[in-house]
Amino acid sequence: MNLRFSEVFSGLPINALEQVSSGASTDMVDRILDKGRIRNLEEFAIMLSPAASGRLEDLSRLSQQVTRQHFGRVVRLFAPLYLSNECVNICKYCGFSRNNPIPRITLPVEKVGNETLLLAKQGFRSLLLVAGEHPRFVSEGYVQECIRQCLKHMPSILVEIAPMEIDGYRPIVEAGSEGVVVYQETYDRDTYREMHPHGPKKNFDWRLDSVERGYEAGFRRLGIGALFGLHDWRHEALALAAHAQHLSQRCCNAQLSISFPRMRPAAGEFEPKIRHLLGDRDLVQLVSALRIFLPHAAFVLSTRESPQFRDGIFPLGITNMSAGSSTEPGAYSYYEASTWKPRRTQPGEQFHIADERSPAEIAQVLRRDGYEPVWKDFDATLVTAEKTA
Repeated sequence: MNLRFSEVFSGLPINALEQVSSGASTDMVDRILDKGRIRNLEEFAIMLSPAASGRLEDLSRLSQQVTRQHFGRVVRLFAPLYLSNECVNICKYCGFSRNNPIPRITLPVEKVGNETLLLAKQGFRSLLLVAGEHPRFVSEGYVQECIRQCLKHMPSILVEIAPMEIDGYRPIVEAGSEGVVVYQETYDRDTYREMHPHGPKKNFDWRLDSVERGYEAGFRRLGIGALFGLHDWRHEALALAAHAQHLSQRCCNAQLSISFPRMRPAAGEFEPKIRHLLGDRDLVQLVSALRIFLPHAAFVLSTRESPQFRDGIFPLGITNMSAGSSTEPGAYSYYEASTWKPRRTQPGEQFHIADERSPAEIAQVLRRDGYEPVWKDFDATLVTAEKTA
């Protein structure tokens, strides 16, 4: 398969699959549960149906079995490190939107190193570097310097930055980053156009193909996701699953991760439409169905979710969790080392997190429930062995 996702996306029968989902019967759901696997997008649509919601206990139990079969009782922990909240885009839902009157911050490279060291002392060995889209403040050279600084304390670095050409991504790979994360936000073109009225992020297809360009540049960990709350959740889930399926086939040498962020309060006070909200029960259904459909993909759950919800859902399919997070550049320097609680408010944050527990507290919960918290995603000795083999 040589076509990029933007070239096949318009031909996907997402609307027809929504009709399949809305018309699915309990018997159809039970037949899939009896088989113990989801073979295609049509069966995935059935397992997103209102009828499947009535079988949620059976669905989640199967999802948990599939997760343990492929990942064991392990959850990988990571931290986001925000480099800059400068942004040239207007995104109606985002705290970093250029029209929001927040304090703008871009961390000096030395400060990035200091923040990384603080996170390393909390146990982390895996970082996600995040930055708004602003070519003057977040240049390619700046990102490379930050990666090199972080690698002094962290063996595993991913980036969530402005989409680039293949040649733009290559120096970032060469600097030592192993993965790239790009959320499409919404897979509905009309909603995407409405939510992104100004800035380079307006280009739907350019963003849609970002992780494939990253793969061609050398990244071997690819992350995608939709921001649930912008459009109908089943539509988004079907398109996200199709995107993930495409990447698993076209980028077969990469580890794929999928995220399920839901709207959180942020500067600008964007209010999603009630009918587009993804409820707790709906998210459990989505995670469970997608796990059975894509048993090898990593699933990421962030601190957007409450402690109670995260503790309940992670055994059903989650493999990666952020912990002790801040979404403001430089905020970790104002955390108490012993409790990992902030000493001040964070007016420059992208959104306000819901799970404010420390990394140690989250690791304790995982162990309590019989899971092993893992602080990095690979062993450097294995990578060395592969290169010398």
